[in-house]
Amino acid sequence: MPINWRLAALTALFALLCTQLSAVEPDELLSDPLLEQRARQISQSLRCLVCPNESVDESNAPLAMDLRQIVRELLVEGRSDEEIYDFVEQRYGQFALLMPRGTAMNMPLFLSGPVLLLVAIALAWRFMLLQRRRTSAIDRDLDKSEVEQLESVMVSRPDSKRRR
Repeated sequence: MPINWRLAALTALFALLCTQLSAVEPDELLSDPLLEQRARQISQSLRCLVCPNESVDESNAPLAMDLRQIVRELLVEGRSDEEIYDFVEQRYGQFALLMPRGTAMNMPLFLSGPVLLLVAIALAWRFMLLQRRRTSAIDRDLDKSEVEQLESVMVSRPDSKRRR
């Protein structure tokens, strides 16, 4: 029986997409499902300080495990999500947040991409206009005085008849 490789690859891809990567140990889980869901959401938006660009929820690093535990303890104490983010930011800095807050300090970083895109578009537009002007200046017909001037130059040259 031949193997349908496309179907097998599609099934494998679907299985990978359905699984949620998580490094949360069973002993870390909270008994309250709502608190556990909040803990997972918070830990998915916190950066592992050992493994850059990996969330605390995905990391197996000991510091990430400690941070997951701290988040769960703060939730059990009754703290809000915002208070937990403030606590983590105060303790570890804005680097610990996967999506930094839009403050005055990092606003140039957020705005630099769109500003540079607009500058690039403006430069491209200007370049296209200059190219259009150059080609239109080359392609235009000569006016009467320019034709007379050209004819006088052609007549004054002795070899002008040979080149025609």
